[in-house]
Amino acid sequence: MCGMRSLWQQMSEKKTARKEILYSVFCVQRLRGIIVGLAFLTLLAVFAGYISYSSVDGAEELQVYDPPTFEIYSHETPFFEFWPEEEIPPLRQIPKPEPVLPKVAIIIDDIGYDSAIAEKFLSLDAAITFSILPHSPFLKKISSRAKTEGIETMLHLPMEPREYPQVNPGPGALLTSMPPEQIISQLRKNLDSLPFIKGVNNHMGSRMTTFSTNMYQILSVLKKRDLFFIDSVTTGDSLCRSSARLLQVPFAQRDVFLDHVQDADFVRRQFRQLIRVANHYGEAVGIGHPHNVTYQIFREALPELRKKVRLVPASEIVHNIG
Repeated sequence: MCGMRSLWQQMSEKKTARKEILYSVFCVQRLRGIIVGLAFLTLLAVFAGYISYSSVDGAEELQVYDPPTFEIYSHETPFFEFWPEEEIPPLRQIPKPEPVLPKVAIIIDDIGYDSAIAEKFLSLDAAITFSILPHSPFLKKISSRAKTEGIETMLHLPMEPREYPQVNPGPGALLTSMPPEQIISQLRKNLDSLPFIKGVNNHMGSRMTTFSTNMYQILSVLKKRDLFFIDSVTTGDSLCRSSARLLQVPFAQRDVFLDHVQDADFVRRQFRQLIRVANHYGEAVGIGHPHNVTYQIFREALPELRKKVRLVPASEIVHNIG
């Protein structure tokens, strides 16, 4: 019995000793945490004091070295700008620009069958444009001469008129009865026959220009070759403009036919009409033909034209239609 009591007493003493050890460890850890916390707070206080001191010291430095405010800093003009008491005239007088003259492009159609009349128009020394028929007998000769003289050339593309077949548009004509591949093939042959052209306008075509499908086919080929198109407007039902807008092909249209009546007084009136249209719209396109009367009146009208309008090649009067 006494042995049991002695054993129990020893176990109790061991438990008490273990508790005391654990409590001591806990106290030491707690004391260590308190010391670390106090050290952190001390460092934080020191750092805050340093920041406050630096801010105050910086502010004092700024206050000491702040430059005084001068009146010159509030002006919009630079401080180095000083206006003279007396105005100095410019060292170089700039001439007043001339008023802008309206632009006029004069196209001579149906070129290629008469080299002599072509030479006459070339002798005018004016910025005109030759529109040359494909497969014409003097095509290469006139095309080369025009390039030498700086005269712009176009393809005068034969197209089916309403009066076909009684009226034949000539070699290389495009007809509404042709399948698309034939139209494109013939168009390419016509274009290849004239290497220096900048654009195209229609020869006849009062029927074909009213078919949007055909015009899309034609203008698609021109767009790929970076060529413009000018509608000769041989019918009021022409769809060339809307087709050119859709495909974004540079475009213009004829304003005045100069010589569809072979009379000198009539041709004079048409040239005056061309000037009026140009003055009203800022530009105009006139189309003439290789007739002697057209050449004579053109030569006669040149001095007045040069005073009132600016003659330009056709490429300077075409636009992408927005």
